[in-house]
Amino acid sequence: MSPQTKSKQRVRDHGEVFTAEREVKAMCDLVKDECDRIDSRFLEPACGNGNFLAEILTRKLATVKKLYKSNPYDYERYAVLAVTSIYGVEILADNAEECRKRLFALWDKEYTAVCKKSANDETREAVRYILSKNILCGNALTLMCVDENQKDTDKPIVFPEWSLLGTKLKRRDFRLDVMLKANDKPKNGQPSLFDVPEEIRKYLSINPVTKEFMAEPICEYPPVHYRKVQENG
Repeated sequence: MSPQTKSKQRVRDHGEVFTAEREVKAMCDLVKDECDRIDSRFLEPACGNGNFLAEILTRKLATVKKLYKSNPYDYERYAVLAVTSIYGVEILADNAEECRKRLFALWDKEYTAVCKKSANDETREAVRYILSKNILCGNALTLMCVDENQKDTDKPIVFPEWSLLGTKLKRRDFRLDVMLKANDKPKNGQPSLFDVPEEIRKYLSINPVTKEFMAEPICEYPPVHYRKVQENG
């Protein structure tokens, strides 16, 4: 098989063809400034085993290294922040798991090389946890999680928003369908919650100034040290 396919069967069953490295780099170059920003958020709705997300994380970590390599403590914080900004949805469970492992291995290699003796397993576990929440097995068309047979469940795709507050991470969870609805342009400039499906209505509000939809979190967590985010459940 070529690097762009795993098997002919998977191509037949799922249309699975991975984007080649050259195209990945070229497309990331089109948004180079955003890829280089540590906190710029990216969502890949059909992330496969992570070709695009790995390239984006590589670029973000290069920025972290450039700015903070002389201070392992700052490098660690911002390297964690870089991971929190990357999201993916993948319908095939093995690809999603491979993507998580690939991103972690990429991150850990850089982290260990820069921080050396300061590198610690608690931070590594925090990053694994973040990736378990940011890279999900789901259907990007229906915006629902899927089961082991790639069938939609009754659970909507939910992503955490991570915000770095000094040494702490603040987590707020949002439904993906609500966030996408919040980006819809209201008809005639007059948004109405009555035009929104009932199941997501309670997670939307209307900005009194801009008159646009705003997504509301379905859950909020107290800020915790970035090395301990896994303790928030």
